[in-house]
Amino acid sequence: MRTRVAGELHPDQVGLDRHGLTPRPDSADRARKPAIEERHMRTGIIGTGRIGTVLARILVAAGHEVVLANARGPQTLGPLLAELGPAASAAHPVKAAGQAELLVLMVPFASVRGLLPPHVVQDKVLVDATNAFSGPGDPADLGGRGSSDLVAEWYPGAQVVKSLNTMHFETLAVAGTAAGERLAHFTAGDDGKAKEIVAGIITDLGFAPVDTGPLHSGGILQQPGGPLFNRPLTEAQALAWISH
Repeated sequence: MRTRVAGELHPDQVGLDRHGLTPRPDSADRARKPAIEERHMRTGIIGTGRIGTVLARILVAAGHEVVLANARGPQTLGPLLAELGPAASAAHPVKAAGQAELLVLMVPFASVRGLLPPHVVQDKVLVDATNAFSGPGDPADLGGRGSSDLVAEWYPGAQVVKSLNTMHFETLAVAGTAAGERLAHFTAGDDGKAKEIVAGIITDLGFAPVDTGPLHSGGILQQPGGPLFNRPLTEAQALAWISH
């Protein structure tokens, strides 16, 4: 069994104290207004489990369009599409990737390789929100490589950004509109423009984007076993940690 890191939270504990928090005064207005025009893009989400479904809901609430895909086919997403309304659509993974301007992988890490033909994400921002585990709670041994390094190797034409993988889905669902200081979402990548795009979406969702650096070193900080994984930090706490 993996040794618990001091201060680390079990995934089932993260975010449970955030239910029922008072929304920020501007949260209702933000939900009704479209996202800033230059960041308003169709986001593809591959993987519609708990975390992918939450991301779809908060993106639509922030004024973004989403196209959803899963391994079972678009016909299984009817209830979710009915809930999300006209800003959401569904397709098979390859078609969803082709329709999206930015793509988020929220599938098990073991499913990433071969999931898509590399050409469909050529020159697109590909957000690696996957987590590599060898078993329940145990980080996979990747021989010193970051999991996002491998994603970038499998999809060499994409601009890979590691992000949206460190926060428990229950926290993600409510913390962006909760009172108090914004919580941080991290970005790591080798393309500055791609990170700016992802940071803009994080801001639209009510969180604070914090850059952890290049894809290799910054991604390792975020993945399971890294010091930023499963640690909900405020923007100030995250910036202080990054600068220490």
